[in-house]
Amino acid sequence: MKKMLTVLFCLFAAFCLLTGCGGKTNDPKSDNSLQKVLEAKRFVLGLDVGFPPMGFVDEKGTITGFDIDVAQEVCNRIGVTLVKQGIDWDTKEDKLNDGTIDCIWNGLSITPERSKTMNFSEPYMKNELIFVVSAESGAKGIYDLAGKTVGVQSGATAQDALKSSDIFSKISVKTFEDNLTLLRQLEQKTVDAALMDSVVAYYYIFSNDKQFFVLPSSLGEEKYAIGFRKGDRKLRDKVQTVISEMKADGTLGKISKKWFGSDITIVK
Repeated sequence: MKKMLTVLFCLFAAFCLLTGCGGKTNDPKSDNSLQKVLEAKRFVLGLDVGFPPMGFVDEKGTITGFDIDVAQEVCNRIGVTLVKQGIDWDTKEDKLNDGTIDCIWNGLSITPERSKTMNFSEPYMKNELIFVVSAESGAKGIYDLAGKTVGVQSGATAQDALKSSDIFSKISVKTFEDNLTLLRQLEQKTVDAALMDSVVAYYYIFSNDKQFFVLPSSLGEEKYAIGFRKGDRKLRDKVQTVISEMKADGTLGKISKKWFGSDITIVK
């Protein structure tokens, strides 16, 4: 009897190693993420709707942008409807993990911390974290901001970078829900500078002919990618395959030229 129990215990332990007792299975065959999207015929994209030119609400009240155009083409090729779901950037991980959205696709920067909870696509664009000041500002560099108020989006990587910077202890910080609100506050002089993604800053400055200046130093370079749930490998791989095909046939470059004037994507 003891020998039999020992054998049964060993078999049970081996089964647990293969499948994960009391939790999710590690068997790739259990990943139905792609099948669920195909059966539902809808792909729900979560985004911050105040993040031009990646994803934002235009003057007609339509959610548009570079990421939206790319996602729409991906959905066309897969054969599903794109659903654009505005979310609070502070709770984006919660919305992803509770199934409200299928992905976060909106200038989402890859970080080691986010990689622990998300399954990222390959990066598709580079970005820098830069300081923007008004034309009347006397600041010529980052350290001229000492004693000033700097605005940043809550929940963004810019907020984390600012907290880790040498200048953090010398400034006051105000957080805002999105970058468009932050830029309006900079115009109204409720903040002296704004730390944000270069992609957003340059698009806003040139599109709206604003008298803003960018300080010469940045707080680092980042890369944008699409964030999926950790276990949703098949869905992630399908979207990645289609984007790579779009890069190869020139469609991705065409969309990039529409929004940026040239192909600035880094998809392989």
